[in-house]
Amino acid sequence: MFMMLTMSIIIMTISLIVMLLASILSKKSFYDREKNSPFECGFDPKCSARMPFSLHFFLIAIIFLIFDVEIALLLPVIVIMKNSNITVWMLTTLFFLMILLLGLFHEWNQGALEWTK
Repeated sequence: MFMMLTMSIIIMTISLIVMLLASILSKKSFYDREKNSPFECGFDPKCSARMPFSLHFFLIAIIFLIFDVEIALLLPVIVIMKNSNITVWMLTTLFFLMILLLGLFHEWNQGALEWTK
């Protein structure tokens, strides 16, 4: 029991010494102006970093992600075709593609796919 206590005290002491040495040696100065300024390809920033972004670009990116996930869901359909009933497979695939195409046509009619207005 006494040996276990001394070993744990020794291990704690060594770990504390290592942590103190690491914190002392890793102190870096943050007073350098160049290191504190934002980095933009080596140039000083001329305007605010909080530039407004295009909401239309954001909506197109979201639509792309949605359709990208749906295409990833279509990939296993080819593998499943061998192991399933062909009529059930065909109905399920056509239903899924129809929903996908209806969503695409809806976005097209709403003008969400037009890049310039």
